[in-house]
This record gives sequence, C-alpha cells and structure tokens, in this order.
Amino acid sequence: MRSLFARYKREASVAAAYLLLVLIVAVIAPSFLQATNLRDLVINNASVLIIAVGMTLVILTGEIDISVGSQFAVCTYLAGVLAKEGVSPLLMIPLLLLVGAMLGAVGGYFVAFLRMPSIVVTLALMVAWRDGLRWLTEGKWVQDLPKNFQWFGLGQAIGQVVVFSVALFVLIAFGWALRNLSAGRSIYAVGSDAEAARLSGINPKRVVFITFVFMGALVGLAALLSAIRFSIVPSNAGVGLELKAIAAVVVGGTAITGGRGSIVGTLIGVALLGTIGTALTFIGINPFWEKAIQGGIILAAVVSDVLVGRLTKPGIRDFGLRSET
Repeated sequence: MRSLFARYKREASVAAAYLLLVLIVAVIAPSFLQATNLRDLVINNASVLIIAVGMTLVILTGEIDISVGSQFAVCTYLAGVLAKEGVSPLLMIPLLLLVGAMLGAVGGYFVAFLRMPSIVVTLALMVAWRDGLRWLTEGKWVQDLPKNFQWFGLGQAIGQVVVFSVALFVLIAFGWALRNLSAGRSIYAVGSDAEAARLSGINPKRVVFITFVFMGALVGLAALLSAIRFSIVPSNAGVGLELKAIAAVVVGGTAITGGRGSIVGTLIGVALLGTIGTALTFIGINPFWEKAIQGGIILAAVVSDVLVGRLTKPGIRDFGLRSET
C-alpha cells in the first residue's frame, strides 16, 4: 500500500483536493450531488478527457500541441457537413479518426523529423486551421442536422451512455497501454532522455510522430462525440480547448518537461478543472472567477513540478515509470 501511494503521490494529492472541493460544495449546496448534475458534468467533460489523454502522450515525450482546439473545430464542422450529406454516424467514426490523425501528422512531421519547436509549430497550425476554416465557411454554422445524427439516433439517454462508454474505453485502453506495452514505456523513455532512449534502441522521432498522430485521432473522435450532442455545429468550436486539455494534464501530475505522469492523474485533473465552474454556480460565486481559479491551480501545479525537479538528484532517471508501474 505504501509503495502504491508513493507511485501515485502527486495524483493522490490532486484527488484529495478534488474530494475536498466536492465536499465543500455539497455541504453548501446539497443539490450539487443530484444525479442529473453529476451526469451533466461527466458528459460535458467527456470530449475534454479524450483530448487530454492524447495530450498526455504528447507531453510525456516532452512536446506540446496547442493546435488541438483548431483541429477540433475542423473535425466538428466536417462531422456536421457529412451529416447533412447523409453519411451514417457510424461511418463517420473511422473518417473523423483518419482526418484527425492526418491533422496531427502534419504537426508531428515538423516536430519529429524537421526538429522544429513544438510550441512554434502548433501555434502556427492553430492559426492556420482556425483561419482556414473561417475562410472556407465564411463563419457559417451547420444547421438543421438530421435526427439520426444527434446522439447517433439512439435518443439522449442511450446516447449519453455511448459517449461515456467511449470516453471510459479510451481512458482504460491508453492507461493500460502506457503501463504494459513497450510502446508506452518508449514514450516515457523519450520524454525522460531522448538520447538515452535512442542508444537503447528506441527511435525518438518515430515515437514523437506517432504520439502526435494519436493526439489528432483522439481529437477527431472527441469532435464527433461533441457534435452529436447538438442540433447545430458552430464554425468556432473548440476555442480554449487546448488550454483545458493542457491544464488538466499538468494539474494531474504530468511533468511539462516530459518523462513523468499518468493517465490516472489526467482523469483527476479533468475532473477537478471541469467541476470548478459548476461548483461556483452552485455556491453563488460569479462564474467569471473560474478562469482565475483554474489559472491559480495550474500555476501551483507547475511550481510544484519545478520544485520536485530541483529536489531530484541529477543523473537518476526512471523514465517516468514510477507513476505508471
């Protein structure tokens, strides 16, 4: 038990903060714990969780992708257009996965093979995808979507179960892969020390490229699961989504410099940041404080990460496996 706590010490502290938040809000406003509110929280953050899982992979390699919000807008809008053309929602799943993977591959190529800084590349792509979509659509929204598209034509109750199940599957699958597959361990190795990983037989360029491809594919999946919830698709979807995903990953304990972190921590980070806005509403505080509080939490997480890094003795590397094995 002590060993398990040591491995997930950062995640445990964030989980404790989240439980404390829920407890305080529940005492002040007991209606916060109503099943309908908790269900809405889960569904509203399902897409964020899927994207945050992909962002965890990217950040674990020591890179970052701030273009995911714009990728999300492109994929969401494409889903709406395909729906209007009569394409089956089930057929859209592989199509959106493919389109998202292609968008991610563009950034991954520049970062992995041309060795350009990921923050510069993805910043440029964030603007390119967003403004390109705005130019193509002239800011118009996709409206009057067919009924068989919303909630996959299954009705809201069953559709919400599908959205939750897909998000849960993504969480479990990638969490298991990082812990048990050599590919998952390669991600930690590259983020911890790319040169040492190369000398041990790992191809860092390929690992980084593949994480960007997975990131894009998960954005495409998240975009579809978000689009089916509404009868219209805006052309400006996903604004600020990159901040939510990155913040959840960092708050959840993944080192922004790579090599250390866990999918469990990302889940807790999404839950914590996703609950703040609703919690403020229930306890009667102006929801405009949400961003300020989130910013404070993120800053505290980054400062904590820096302090831990400085206290760690140089030369000792575990390739980030302490949080995952």
